[in-house]
Amino acid sequence: MIEVGPLTLDPADPQVQLAAAAGVVLLLLLVLLAVALRRMGRTARLLEPLAHRVQAMGEGQQRLAGGLSQVAEAQAAAQANLLAHMEARLAEVSARMSESLQGSSTRTAQSLGELQQRLKTIDRAQENIERLSGNVLSLQDILSNKQTRGAFGEIQLHDLLEKALPKDSYGWQVTLSNNRRADCVIHLPHPPGPIVVDSKFPLEAYEALRRAETDHEKRAAVAGFRTSVRGHVRAISERYIIPGETADGALMFLPSEAVYAELHGNFPELVREGFEAKVWIVSPTTCMATLTTMRAILKDARLREQAGAIRKTLKLLHRDVELVVEKVEKLNTHFGQARADLEGISTAAERAGRRAARLDGFEFEADDAVAVKAAE
Repeated sequence: MIEVGPLTLDPADPQVQLAAAAGVVLLLLLVLLAVALRRMGRTARLLEPLAHRVQAMGEGQQRLAGGLSQVAEAQAAAQANLLAHMEARLAEVSARMSESLQGSSTRTAQSLGELQQRLKTIDRAQENIERLSGNVLSLQDILSNKQTRGAFGEIQLHDLLEKALPKDSYGWQVTLSNNRRADCVIHLPHPPGPIVVDSKFPLEAYEALRRAETDHEKRAAVAGFRTSVRGHVRAISERYIIPGETADGALMFLPSEAVYAELHGNFPELVREGFEAKVWIVSPTTCMATLTTMRAILKDARLREQAGAIRKTLKLLHRDVELVVEKVEKLNTHFGQARADLEGISTAAERAGRRAARLDGFEFEADDAVAVKAAE
């Protein structure tokens, strides 16, 4: 039991215990409060420099914010200038690229146009080649037949005659007195007289000669070529050289320069045999030269035929000139008479003028004297 003044407290009483516990707790709180207050004062003293630092940091942060704003403004201005410069450069590059692309497109279009023209030229050349191939095949078909081959030579000869001679100077497919029909007869004056031109084309013998490879084939081809050419020469000499009707020679026309070159290059004896038989072998080139010479002969002959008419015309021209001279002399006489009349008129006019002048000066006596002298 504990006596506190008039009160007596029982330690075993729960209320007493609670009150004691509450007192202890209150005491601990007071102690803790005192400790906390002491610590708070110490903390305040410790936090005072930190507050100054925080304040300084705030001021620095404000200054930093101001600097950052200036930097941001400068950066924005620099970015704007950079963007403007980049836009200008981009516009310039775009313009250059546009010009370059336009030039490239123009050159490309021009190149494509030239390429198209060349392709068209190639197409036309291809068409010409195809057509020429067809013509070559047709020519081979023509030359493979004797009749068509003969017609080919005649057509070529006819073209040469049309180009070289007047149309009235030759006859085509003329029948002679021996009932032989010649391809062409050129009407030359005597001498030599009309000369026959016949077309021959020993193509088969020539092709056999070109195809020959072995010695046996070559000998056979040479013999066949000689036989063919000799046969043509003999036929022309016997059929188309008629004394008193034609010239004493004839022309054998070979429509191939290759056959003509082969004949003159490797078979000169055949050429000599032709000369002996009065048969002259000609190719398209030499035939044109021969026809040109014949044209000169025809022109000279026609000039001789027209010599009488020319002399008569010259006489008439001389008489016309004499008449003109006579007319000129008569006209000159008339001009002389007219000149004398004009001089008389001029003299009379001068005399009339002098008399009129004297009348103006009242020189009657002088006029009377002049009149008397004129009357005498």
